[in-house]
Amino acid sequence: MSTHSTSHSPNEDVSMPSPFPPIEDFAFLSDCHTGALVAPDGGVGWLCVPRFDAPTVFGTLLDRGAGYFRLGPFGVNVPTARAYEPCTNILATTWNTSEGWVVVRDALTLGPRRGEDVVTPHTRPPADDDADHTLVRIAECIDGQVEVELVCEPAFDYGRTTASWTLEGSDRHVADATGAGQTIRLRTDMALGIEGGRVRARHVLQKGERVYCALSWDEDLAAPADADEAQARFEATTRFWRDWLGRARTIDHPYRQAIERSALVIKGLTYMPTGATVAALTTSLPETPGGERNWDYRYTWIRDSTFTLQALHYLRLDWEAHEFMQFIAELEPVDDGGLQIMYGIDGRRDLTESTRDDLSGYAGARPVRVGNGAWNQRQNDVYGAVLDSILVHTRRSQRLPRALWPLVESQAACATAVWHEPDQGIWEARGKPRHYVSSKLMCWIALDRATKLAGILGDPDLRAAWRATAEEIKADILAHGVDDRGVLRQHYDTDALDASTLLAAIFGFLPGDDDRLRKSVLAVADELTHEGFVLRYRTDETDDGLSGEEGTFLICSFWLVSALTIIGEEPRARDLMERLLRIASPLGLYAEEFDTRSARHLGNFPQAFSHLALIEAAGRIILLELLEELT
Repeated sequence: MSTHSTSHSPNEDVSMPSPFPPIEDFAFLSDCHTGALVAPDGGVGWLCVPRFDAPTVFGTLLDRGAGYFRLGPFGVNVPTARAYEPCTNILATTWNTSEGWVVVRDALTLGPRRGEDVVTPHTRPPADDDADHTLVRIAECIDGQVEVELVCEPAFDYGRTTASWTLEGSDRHVADATGAGQTIRLRTDMALGIEGGRVRARHVLQKGERVYCALSWDEDLAAPADADEAQARFEATTRFWRDWLGRARTIDHPYRQAIERSALVIKGLTYMPTGATVAALTTSLPETPGGERNWDYRYTWIRDSTFTLQALHYLRLDWEAHEFMQFIAELEPVDDGGLQIMYGIDGRRDLTESTRDDLSGYAGARPVRVGNGAWNQRQNDVYGAVLDSILVHTRRSQRLPRALWPLVESQAACATAVWHEPDQGIWEARGKPRHYVSSKLMCWIALDRATKLAGILGDPDLRAAWRATAEEIKADILAHGVDDRGVLRQHYDTDALDASTLLAAIFGFLPGDDDRLRKSVLAVADELTHEGFVLRYRTDETDDGLSGEEGTFLICSFWLVSALTIIGEEPRARDLMERLLRIASPLGLYAEEFDTRSARHLGNFPQAFSHLALIEAAGRIILLELLEELT
């Protein structure tokens, strides 16, 4: 995915006070059509409706005036506790005021499918449960008395259009907000008042009492009519998440909670109508404080596909794996028959990038980008990701669907045609195209996996031809991609290190006892880390078209855990895994990067790739422990 270097602004320090909460302090909600981020003060700081890549309705994450929605105790902004209800994406926030205690629960609700979804139509077979297209919030006083306040101030189209409110009916319980061609409805059992571009309500709760509010963008703007119906929506949503997770592999291990939370994040980032998975919920959260390298991650990267399939199959979530594989199979190829590096969640190819210069950006990090300009870059690693995905899926399902074979042939042909050419590499560098070792490696993976798939299909001629090309690529990498120390290079014209060469271990390019692989993994561990966490590369040694430093990359650190287990360095792998688990957000979430200087998360959030790599790393350690028990 698009991940670029950037330097710390000389005037920015993420440890300094800021009106923007730390990225890692947000809670993630999802209904598998869209997602929301809830700040510690109870304000919804991010929500796009009706789907992940739509414009925001609430966007204070990127500009403090870009839309806000809060239900919580009046005059109190710091909660006592926040936690997910076990095995769900439902948030519970507990508040203590001078007079009492209140718990606020938030969910993007799901329930039994009621008919055809015309808001976000399905191309995959609909499941029994689907999104209600509603954000539901319930506040309950559990002791004493608490005055609660509701404030809803949407700003449509990334904050560009102020809402126009109208009260519906005569009881002040329903209000519609309209702007930028959209209408959303707020329904509550509190008495609403319109104040310009927002509505507000206040009510004193006694012990045992509760109030609710629900924001709907459903076709008919349907929402719970009372608190009991709102509670029923919560119960249905709880059943959905727990039933879904209950189908996954049960892992009785200290890593279980981290694995299950990662699975819930990945499911929550999956767009149910097509089976696509977004790389992250957000756009333009900066990779370094105050920086300008801010990217839109609300799309599907083909590179993620193999890690997604591996994680889903490891967890025995085969239905989601099948849906994602079908999404990949139906994507429109480019002119040479290959797939581009990323697509929209509806399969669209054109992701033209623009900037929203009217927004301040998170803590002043500008510009805010919509779309991603890397969509039409040449990256030769895409073919290996596709074919490894197909092999993983074929082995798990024990069948190679006829519809996938043309994709196998086209991707193998593309890898054969381009493997000897330079490209922009896995990190989408803006510098001169290079012969990146990781790109050559992924082309080898493409032909190696195509060889295995031809064997499954029973085509000896293709199998022999693809095997010969795979061997040619491997020989080229070992001749030109290894330095005098026996360590894999970043590209053929440098001795610089790159964390992407860890994929040589993960994808089986060399066996775990090969001296070159061992030296390469240990070189990354010893020379390409900062306070134990892995950098993508040294920016002063890499022509990526940008200047400055960057933080450590969480996916690369999890890759190192996996690679260390493969070369037999289990104690170091476990130690790094424990350190990575300790830096998770308070709710168990990960962004893209970790700033060791401030101990803050950086980049878009939550990040699917980080959670996918966590599952793989944890799985490898658990497998080692099981094997140790048997020997």
